[in-house]
Amino acid sequence: MSLLFTPFYLGSSEKGLQLPNRIVVAPMCQYAAHNGLTSDWHLMHWGNLLNSGAGLFIIEATAVVPEGRITPACLGLWDDATEAAMSDTLRRARALAPQTAVCIQLAHAGRKASSALPWQGAQLLSPAQGGWETVAPSAVPHLPHETPPTAMTQADMERVRDAFVSAAQRAQRVGVDAIELHAAHGYLLHQFVSPLSNQRDDAYGGSFENRIRYVLEIFTAMRAAYAGVLGVRISASDWVEGGWDANQSAELAQRLKALGCDFIHVSSGGLSPQQKIALGANYQVPFARTVRDASQMPTIAVGLITQAQQAEAILQAGDADLIALARAFLYNPRWGWHAAAELGGQVAGKENYWRSLPPHAQTIFGKTVVGMR
Repeated sequence: MSLLFTPFYLGSSEKGLQLPNRIVVAPMCQYAAHNGLTSDWHLMHWGNLLNSGAGLFIIEATAVVPEGRITPACLGLWDDATEAAMSDTLRRARALAPQTAVCIQLAHAGRKASSALPWQGAQLLSPAQGGWETVAPSAVPHLPHETPPTAMTQADMERVRDAFVSAAQRAQRVGVDAIELHAAHGYLLHQFVSPLSNQRDDAYGGSFENRIRYVLEIFTAMRAAYAGVLGVRISASDWVEGGWDANQSAELAQRLKALGCDFIHVSSGGLSPQQKIALGANYQVPFARTVRDASQMPTIAVGLITQAQQAEAILQAGDADLIALARAFLYNPRWGWHAAAELGGQVAGKENYWRSLPPHAQTIFGKTVVGMR
């Protein structure tokens, strides 16, 4: 039997989620928000991916403060207006799809904030160009020629911590089923844990214990405020000698589990332009295995996993518990349907689509009846 299409219980018995399969839609920035507010694009995009056959859909990186956005067009959840817009969009998208668990990724971009849109170059924007002053653990720019970010004070860090807590509470009111704390891809929390970007000389810099302190403090505060499924996405390696690595990631995952973390989503890179990533199919899967073995925590593997048999093999090998795809879902929004047809699985499908199935996929929605006259 296909493991990809077996159920998985995510979280503790008191607050967990029963997922119908192991397929996850990874968070993908859409750069379609207006002042942090969801738009018609999000309604289309979410409705589409909620019809994908995945067991879990993760909403894109959502900034907890305006200055935490990657670009001026990134999504936010920091006030009543952004909360109301998201609540309305999610309600309408869910009405167009089978019941599917929804997670939201809460984030702060740190020194990688205030960027132009990807199709406009993705470079740092000055205030005159519509950007803003960025913050980071230390006044170390992402690229050497850029204006350095402002090193965060203790008061700055406390404000951002509180913003994460507030956003988690807003997310609960919006009605999501889970939250993912973004500590990957070179954004603020990744900047704190990596010695390449964190050059502080206080209790939050230097040693491993100090560098992970801020992430643990934010997670602890969120855990106290939010009783639902709560996980963390990490970059398991900076892909730079002397940077953050898999062994440190495994230790961080163990600390997070002890604080009540329900899952770990293992990606890599994004912190340094000096990174040398060994790109290829399954290139991040060994990191997932290392973190899973060390933490014994439900683990999501991600990164150039594009084929159903490939995803199945990762699960069968015990390398991960769940499989996340990102761009593969943008290219093929019915990836879950096609994987079910290939592996003999079943997914939920809206009645409107029951007539769409070709002969080789007639059973993927289970028993259906479509009349004609």
